[in-house]
Amino acid sequence: MQEQDFRKKAIKSVVDYFNSQVDSTDKNGEISENDVFIVWECKTLQNNKALLSTTVSDGMYYEFTWNGDKNEGYLDAYKKRKNVLVK
Repeated sequence: MQEQDFRKKAIKSVVDYFNSQVDSTDKNGEISENDVFIVWECKTLQNNKALLSTTVSDGMYYEFTWNGDKNEGYLDAYKKRKNVLVK
């Protein structure tokens, strides 16, 4: 998959997931593609992976993986629980 196509699919997946989960009483409401940004991405052979976040301060981040062998994508949604200092 071309990088631009992967980015569009990853961002759209986050938007679709977020908007399907948002409650009508949430103060944030729905988001658009302009509210999603890619923090990190890589491509290894035929597979792509990206870590994404949104402008909504809800502690969520997302991981989108494209399996080039199967021509399918996977979206994982995570919530940050804690930031612990390790020395």
